Amino acid sequence: MPSAQDIKRRIKGVVSTQQITKAMKMVATARLRRAQEMAGASVPYAEKIRSVLASLAASNASASHPLMENRGEEKKLYVVLSADKGLAGAYMSNLVKTVVPEITTATPLVLVGRRCADYFKRREYSVVHSHIGFSEKPNYDHARMIAKEITHLFLTGECNQIYLAYTKFYSPIKVEPTVVKLLPLDDVLADAKEKAKGEYLFEPSPEDVLAVLLPKYLEMTVYAALLQSAASELGARMTAMGSATDNAEELISQLTLYYNQVRQAAITNEISEIVGGADALK
Repeated sequence: MPSAQDIKRRIKGVVSTQQITKAMKMVATARLRRAQEMAGASVPYAEKIRSVLASLAASNASASHPLMENRGEEKKLYVVLSADKGLAGAYMSNLVKTVVPEITTATPLVLVGRRCADYFKRREYSVVHSHIGFSEKPNYDHARMIAKEITHLFLTGECNQIYLAYTKFYSPIKVEPTVVKLLPLDDVLADAKEKAKGEYLFEPSPEDVLAVLLPKYLEMTVYAALLQSAASELGARMTAMGSATDNAEELISQLTLYYNQVRQAAITNEISEIVGGADALK
C-alpha cells in the first residue's frame, strides 16, 4: 500500500502533466482556427481550375499533354501527407491503416511528415523522397516542390499512376483519411469532363493553356491537401489533449480521495496506538 507521501507526489506529477496537456490544447486551438480558414479558402480556387481544365478537355478532344497520358495501372506511386509531431490521438494510425493495404514494400513513396517517414523507413519501404518540418504550417512553395518531384517521376516513366493520401478535415472531432488519384490527369478529370460545359474560349491554343494550367492544378491540389492535413492534425491534437486534460482531472480527484483515505487511516491508527499505550499504563 503506497504511503500518503507517495500519493502526494503522484498527484503533483499528474497536475504537472495536466498543465502541459492544457497548454498544448490551447496552442492547437489557436493554430487550428487559422489552418481551418486557409483550408477552406483554397477549395474554390482548386475547384475552378478543375472546372476550366474539364471544360477544355471536353471541348477539345485533340488537346493533349504528357501529364494526361494514360500508361496503364502498373508502377503506382503514393504521396503520403502526415504529421511531424505526435500527441494527436489516432491521426497517424488511421492514415497508415488506410494506406498500407494499398501498397507493398516495393511501392515508391513520397512522404511528408516525420511520423510517416519514421514509420515507413523502419519497415524498409521504398521511400523516394521525404520532407519534414512543415506539416503544421505548409505554404505554396512546399506544394510546388512536391508537385515538381512527382511530375518528374511521372514524366520520366518511373511511375504510371500517382495517388495522394492525406487526412480530410471536416471538424475538430471528425477527420477522415482519404486517397485520391493525382496522375494521369486524364483519369482524374474523366468525371468532370462529362459535366463540363463549353463556356470558355482558349487562347492562344488548348495545348498552350494545358501547359500552364495542368502544373498549376497539380500544385494547387497538393497545396489544398497539405492544408487539409494541417487542419486535421491540429484538430486531432486539440481533441486528444482535451481528453487527456479531462482524464488528468478525473485521476487527480481519485488520487485526492485515496490520499485522504490513507491519511485518515494513518491518523486513526496513531490514535489507536496512543489509546492502547495509555490503557497499558493503568
